[in-house]
Amino acid sequence: MALQDLTPQLRTRLNHAERAVGWFVFLAVALLLFGFGFYIYQTAQQRGWFVIKAKFHTYLQSSAGLAVGDTVVMMGFPVGNITGIKAEPPRNPHNVEVEFEIRDDYFRYIWQRGSVVIINSSGFIGARQLEVTRGTNGYEICVTQPVFEKSIPEIEKVVAGDPGHWQLAQDVLDASSNIVYNAFTMLDATNVPLMAELYTVVGGTNLAKLSDLAPPDDTLCVYNNTINRNRIVASWHDRQHKYINFTPAKDSAWLQSVEPLGVGDRVAQVVAQVQSALPGFFALTNQLARILSNTANLTSNLNATVVDVRPAMTNVVQLTALLHQPGGVGTMALGTNGPAQLTEALDKVNRLLASSDTNMDALVQGLLPTLLHVADITSNLNAQVEASPTLIPGMAKTIHDTDDMVQGLKHHWLLRSAFKKKAGETNSVAH
Repeated sequence: MALQDLTPQLRTRLNHAERAVGWFVFLAVALLLFGFGFYIYQTAQQRGWFVIKAKFHTYLQSSAGLAVGDTVVMMGFPVGNITGIKAEPPRNPHNVEVEFEIRDDYFRYIWQRGSVVIINSSGFIGARQLEVTRGTNGYEICVTQPVFEKSIPEIEKVVAGDPGHWQLAQDVLDASSNIVYNAFTMLDATNVPLMAELYTVVGGTNLAKLSDLAPPDDTLCVYNNTINRNRIVASWHDRQHKYINFTPAKDSAWLQSVEPLGVGDRVAQVVAQVQSALPGFFALTNQLARILSNTANLTSNLNATVVDVRPAMTNVVQLTALLHQPGGVGTMALGTNGPAQLTEALDKVNRLLASSDTNMDALVQGLLPTLLHVADITSNLNAQVEASPTLIPGMAKTIHDTDDMVQGLKHHWLLRSAFKKKAGETNSVAH
C-alpha cells in the first residue's frame, strides 16, 4: 500500500515513529562512537601513545623467556615495553639485541651512572623480564632539549642577548683530559672568554688528544633551557663527553645489561657441583660405615669386658664395705686374727723394752767402777811418765837394740836356718 493512500492520522503516527527510530539510531551510534573513542583513549594512555617515549637498547646472551610487547619495569612500576628482539650478525661480539621504550617521566630517572638493565626471572616456566634501575649520578641519558653547535662568538652573542638560559651540553676538557667545565654549566660573559682561551691553548680542540671526537673549529655544544620538545632530541655519549642529536626513527640509547644465569644453567651448575661432591660424599659414607662397624665391635667387646669385670667389681664393693668398718684396714692386711696377734706382739715388745731399760741401767752401774779403775791406772801411768822423762826414749832405744840383735842372729851361720823364709813371704823390715 502506497504512503499517499494512508489517512492523515496514520501518516502523522508513522512520521512520529520514524523520527523516534531515527533519534534512537543516532543516540546508539553516538554512544558506540563515544565508547569506542573512550576505549581508544584509555588504551592510548595505558600504552603511552600520548606521552614522550625514549628508545633504548641492550645486548644479552640469550633471548629465552623474552617476547616483543613484554613489560619493562622500574622500581616495581611498569614503565615501558619491549619493541624488538633480534640476533646479531655472526662476527658481532654480542648475541642478541633487545630494543625497548621507556615512557615519560620514567626515562628521566635513567642517568649516566647507576642505570643498568637487569634480567629477572618471571614465573615458573622460564619467563624473564627487563628491569631498569634508577640512576644515582651523572647526566640524564636522554633529554628533550635540542642541542645546538655554536661557535664562541655566536655563544657570546646569544648569552648577551638571552642571559641565564644557555648552558653547556658537553664537558670541556683541557690538554690533560681533565674536565674544566661540566655539562649543564650556565654560560655567562665570564666563562665563555675563558673557554675561548682554552681553545687557543689546546689548539682548536676541547678534548685534548681526541680531536676526531671534538666539534669543528671552536664550536661548543649548548642548549637553551627554555626550549623543550615533545620527543627525545638528544642522548649522552660517554666517549665523546657530550650530547648528540637523536633521531627517534633510527637511534636508540645504549644501556649496560646484567644478565644472571638462567634456571637451566643454574640447575646444570648445581648438578655439576653435586657430581663433583659425590665421590667425597661416598668416601664419607664409607668412613661412617667403618666407624659404625668399629663402634659395634667396641660395644660388643665392652659387654664382654663388663661381664669379666663384674666379679672384680663385687670384690671391690666388699672391700670398700670392709674399709668402712672399725679396724677394717688391719683386718684386710693381716687377716682375721692379725690384729689380735699384732696387739700381743706389741705388748711383748713393750715388756722387752721395759726390761731392757732396767738391765741397761744395771749394766751401766756395773761398768762405772771398772771405768773408774781404768781411769786411775791411766792416771798413774801418766804420772810415772811425767815423773821420769827418760823412760820413753830408753824404751825406744831398748826396742831398737833388740831389733838389731835379732837381725844379727838371722845372719849367723848357726841360726840362719831357723830364720829361713817361706815361699811368698817378704821381709817386713827393709834394710
